Amino acid sequence: MSLFERPGYEWRETFFVLFDAARRPEAESVSAAISKLNKRFQVEAVRANDTGQFESMTILSPDDFAAMDISCVVGEEVIEQVPLLQNELRANVDSDEQREQLRRLGQSTARLDVFHFEQQIGQEDAGDEPDFMDPGGLLVVLERLAEICDGVVVDPQSASLL
Repeated sequence: MSLFERPGYEWRETFFVLFDAARRPEAESVSAAISKLNKRFQVEAVRANDTGQFESMTILSPDDFAAMDISCVVGEEVIEQVPLLQNELRANVDSDEQREQLRRLGQSTARLDVFHFEQQIGQEDAGDEPDFMDPGGLLVVLERLAEICDGVVVDPQSASLL
């Protein structure tokens, strides 16, 4: 569930990073790793569970006109979702690297939900709205999160592995 409730931002897309729950990172290490990626990232509202493991965080990137809200889901919901995702993704897998990612996906028991938001810049007519958002920050964050937890990045909207 997204914790992002900031006026002036509109949800654009959601990505998943799926991984084995045994690799769930500490909240402090996720915050530090994301902060080091880009000095323009503003990391806020970092939450951990009772043992210090990552629960959620918000990343603002004003220069990119974007924000991300990340939350962790562990257990039955993920375990039930994995076979469905594998079936959807299988049609778009066309390399040995992607086949390996699909195999690793099958062992996932946890998921990071990465909600991507675009900052709205006061246009009166949404039809004339210019595209200010730079998705580069999102891709860098997804890559780093996957490294931290040895996860697989999935774009569920396009049924593809990143």
